[in-house]
Parts: sequence; structure tokens; C-alpha cells
Amino acid sequence: MRQLLLDLPAEKPQTLESFVVGANTELLDLLPRLAAGRANGLDERFVYIWGDAGSGKTHLLRAMAAAPKSLYIPGDIAEDEATDVFNLQPGIDLYLIDDCDVLKPQVQIAAFALFNQVREQGGCMITAGKVAPAALALREDLRTRLGWGLIYQLHGLSDDEKIEALNHAARARGLALSSGVLPYLITHFTRDMRSLAALLDALDRYSLETKRPVTLPLLRELLQRNDTPGNAPD
Repeated sequence: MRQLLLDLPAEKPQTLESFVVGANTELLDLLPRLAAGRANGLDERFVYIWGDAGSGKTHLLRAMAAAPKSLYIPGDIAEDEATDVFNLQPGIDLYLIDDCDVLKPQVQIAAFALFNQVREQGGCMITAGKVAPAALALREDLRTRLGWGLIYQLHGLSDDEKIEALNHAARARGLALSSGVLPYLITHFTRDMRSLAALLDALDRYSLETKRPVTLPLLRELLQRNDTPGNAPD
């Protein structure tokens, strides 16, 4: 059985423009200012973003990492790398720490030190995790620091917003979808937007390969032909 149709394509660059804003307008207004180095005060220099898996935290941090003088740091970084990475670095003034909820003990110490260096010597720091700062299972001094600045809960998209975003993506690639395709897709497949967009790409390729229009039977056929963990049960 071929898996290539649902294999994720090479990851596309994640940008602020490609993020579907939904109910996150205030945060998406702030991030471009920080990327451009236009923080107005101490609170604005430190931002913590939290939300469920798949809500887009990593998308936003990786998008910010494309800005000049920025550094993306994954939360699962090894402890023996922490001292070198979690340090003020020449030419860097925007530090982006993802998945703070999984920081290892020695990494937490290094992250705390970096927070204090940025606070004292200038720059900005954007951090992210699955829960609000007060609920993080981290050492107390770091947990307190992460709650010092601005805190935003990243709200996921409603089903209607996901359908609207996928319709927009389909129109952008000239893909005509019959009614029922997208409502079925978001209730029978992994619901995060990255996976949904990847399946839309696969559906486009499958339509071209089979020379058939994108209909609900075509979508069901594609899902049935591919044993993928993204499929949700009927």
C-alpha cells in the first residue's frame, strides 16, 4: 500500500502571514513589532504564549525566528547543550524558547540565567508552553520569571474558521472542492491546521493523479487507501 500520498511534504516556511489569526488578533498585532525590535517597555519585551498542542505556538515562534537577530531554542534541547545555547549571543536580541513545559532541570537553570541577562542587558524573549506559567512544573524562580511579562493564551480555531481557512487555501491553488469535503475532513482527520493543510495538498495531488474532481467519495477513498494515524474513527 502506497504511503506517499499522505506523507507530509517538505515543511513550508512558517510565517506570521500564513498563520490563521482567529481570536488571536492582539497577539498577532504585537509579534511583528517585536520582530522589528520595537518593544515599548519591560513587560512587552517578555511574552509567554500558551495553548493546546496544535494551536500554533511553534508556528509563531519559528515564524519569529526568521526575523533578523533572532534565535529559536527548542524545549527538548539536551542538558549538555544548554550552557552554550542559553546565553547572550553576539548579534542576537530576540530569544524564542519553545515547549517550556518540557525543559530539563539543568536547562531550566540556564533558561533562568538567560532571562536575567536579557532583562538586564536588553533584548526580547518570547516563550511558549502548553499551560499557563502558574501551572508549569518548573523550578519556582523560572516559573515566576515566565509570568512576569505579557501572557497570551493562543486560542485554537473553531471548525467554521478552519473550514474558511482551508477554503481560502484551496482557492489559492485553484482547487475546486465539492460541498461536504471540508466538514467531513475536519471531523475524520487530525484537527490541527498543519495536518489539515498537508492532507489538502495530498488531496490535490490525488485528484490530479486520478484525473477526478475533489468530491467526498474521493476524499474517503484517499483516507481508506492510507493507513495513517491522522485518521479519526467514524
